[in-house]
Amino acid sequence: MTSTTTSQQELFRFLEDRFACAQACTECARACALRASLADPEGPADQERVRRKGIMCAEVCDATCRVLSEQAHQDEAALRIQVQWCREVCLECAHVFDGYPGGEESAQACRDCARACTDFLATLDA
Repeated sequence: MTSTTTSQQELFRFLEDRFACAQACTECARACALRASLADPEGPADQERVRRKGIMCAEVCDATCRVLSEQAHQDEAALRIQVQWCREVCLECAHVFDGYPGGEESAQACRDCARACTDFLATLDA
């Protein structure tokens, strides 16, 4: 019985971490889309960089959330690659937002998402 209980606990943790990661991706996508909309594409080059990074991060987070939300059996390697990619894009985006006035909240959402991705990847490794 212990192995069944352990496997159920592992499944619950996997699902909880998966949901937390998807939720963080959604929040990050919203924050990045908002930050991107505030950056003037006709403004200085750094504003265009912030806008482009925000759009890219929002799209990657949105795609990752969709992958995490799918009910069908998924290839673990493909899932891992998607989540790793999301984590890296979020960290890059947080770094860009850190250097932009008013970007602190979006940078924190990106870091939170990257942390959720890391936690989910740890669940896959367990």
